[in-house]
Amino acid sequence: MTKAPRKRNKATSAASNDSTLPDDQDLEDISLQENPALATINVTAVEVPELTEQEISDRLHLERKVERAFFEAGKALMELRERRLYRSTHKTFEEYCRDRFSYTYRHVNYLIAGCLIVDNIKMGTNSSQNERQDEMGTNSSQILPTSEVQVRPLAKLEPQQQPGAWQQAVEKAEGKVPSGRIVKDVVQQIMERTKVPNTYQIGEVCQILAKDNPELRGKGGCWGIVNHVGEFSCTVKIWDGEYSIGLKHLKSYNYLPAECKQMQVICDRISRVYSDSLEETVKSLLQLLGKLNRPYLTAVEEKLLTLLESEYGRIP
Repeated sequence: MTKAPRKRNKATSAASNDSTLPDDQDLEDISLQENPALATINVTAVEVPELTEQEISDRLHLERKVERAFFEAGKALMELRERRLYRSTHKTFEEYCRDRFSYTYRHVNYLIAGCLIVDNIKMGTNSSQNERQDEMGTNSSQILPTSEVQVRPLAKLEPQQQPGAWQQAVEKAEGKVPSGRIVKDVVQQIMERTKVPNTYQIGEVCQILAKDNPELRGKGGCWGIVNHVGEFSCTVKIWDGEYSIGLKHLKSYNYLPAECKQMQVICDRISRVYSDSLEETVKSLLQLLGKLNRPYLTAVEEKLLTLLESEYGRIP
């Protein structure tokens, strides 16, 4: 019996008889398949044209916009808040920012505080009036923050300290925009050098000073009871809750121990009555009691507070 020829031999024979491909092309393809390392790659050089003067100007203008994005946002939010331009659609600025921008109240405060810090940096580092300024009003050689995170640590310092701290951070970043971590390290070093011991005591009555701190907006002048003493701050209980407040934003009333205990009782009574669901009139009254600058209630104030305790079932 004669066996049928195998397909491999047939294919080989057909390939060997195919004379349609050029010999050089065959050899090149085979050499590439057998040893790709010997392949030669030709790269065509493309000439990149230099930027024109107008393009350079446009680039700088757009870069400034990107760098100042958070600064402009903070400025705009501050104006919206101060002029109450949200009042036609929302009762509070907090609700407006949440609905319109999906911003938390804390984020809004960070942006507003950040733009104020940038203003301090600009004023503190504009050392020469003869330096050329760009269309944004900043010196062309000035390194400014590009993110709110970079300036957030500076909020712990006094306004007059912020420009110097920022300049130190720029130097540590070798003349570039420093990261938030670098700024935080510089601020920490400054605070360690100028560290003031925390002399407040638990149970002490203090007044809140809200200057230069948007997070304490509406709390300026309120009194509170210190219930935790930290290294750089105290936790203070006031009429509507507890807040962690830096030492520079507190001022002791220097009450006698008996007066402090009396204020502690008043604070507890107000806190038991207060809730977010109360009518605005009741909230306003409790807020006024939370801003007393004396260690006692008058007869009328005592009656009003007792009435509220009875009305809302908050009598212990």
